Amino acid sequence: MSEPARTVSIFHKADAPLFKKAGETIFAEGEAGEVMYGLLTGKVDLVVKGKVVETIQSGDVFGEGALVQPSGTRASTAIARSDCSLVYLNQERFLFAIQNTPMFAIEVMRSYSDRLRRLKHLI
Repeated sequence: MSEPARTVSIFHKADAPLFKKAGETIFAEGEAGEVMYGLLTGKVDLVVKGKVVETIQSGDVFGEGALVQPSGTRASTAIARSDCSLVYLNQERFLFAIQNTPMFAIEVMRSYSDRLRRLKHLI
């Protein structure tokens, strides 16, 4: 996952990492989202209507939908599958990163597209 890992490196200019223990909820489906996350270590399950639909691996990003959807709400619940450390960007930093680092935008879109493709193959 060299591409997503490079994308997560943009986050290192953000605040100190956030640590979550296995089983802790990072965000819940339907709630307002104010940040997107980059996963430094560990694994995170994305759950929709009580079913795990995807497991995010170290080096990938998630939660970006809340920053780009007009409603700003979370489409899934994110639960730490293992102890993990995360970095995050709020909307202001997200927009700054996109404007000043075009490859960041491409990598976030690629990550999102890869995840959507995997989901489509499960249907």
